[in-house]
Amino acid sequence: MSDAIGSYLKKHTEALVKDLGIETASKLSGKSKATLGRYYSHDAEHADRFMPIDVVARLEGAASFPHVTAALADLRGITLSHDKTRPNTESAGINSDVVALSQRFAMLMAEYHQSIEDGTITMNEAKRLLAETLAIQKVLIDIKLNLEREVK
Repeated sequence: MSDAIGSYLKKHTEALVKDLGIETASKLSGKSKATLGRYYSHDAEHADRFMPIDVVARLEGAASFPHVTAALADLRGITLSHDKTRPNTESAGINSDVVALSQRFAMLMAEYHQSIEDGTITMNEAKRLLAETLAIQKVLIDIKLNLEREVK
């Protein structure tokens, strides 16, 4: 891993820990404050030490923003969509998710039909279509998570 990438990840790891506070991050991760500090230390002796992915997931679940995930996405040229209104809670189950998917798809089709009536999709109409598409994507993720739990 290049020094620039390592430094970039350490910077965002530090932001994640500071977002939660070192005490909270330590409790949530099961790691000592010193160990957490080593994960984002720029000292040469800790250059090859990075936070394990399961710890990142636990901390980002409680943080206000997915700092490390966003950094990894940036490194790959991927844009993430972060929705603060969506809590990290489980859905009511696969059946309710399928119903929600059907409803969201119906709303998308209604928006699309309304948007193409005049033969042109305006910027506002495109924004509404995008919002419906993102809502469908969230429901699909819930379905995926429910199915993965069933497979285990």
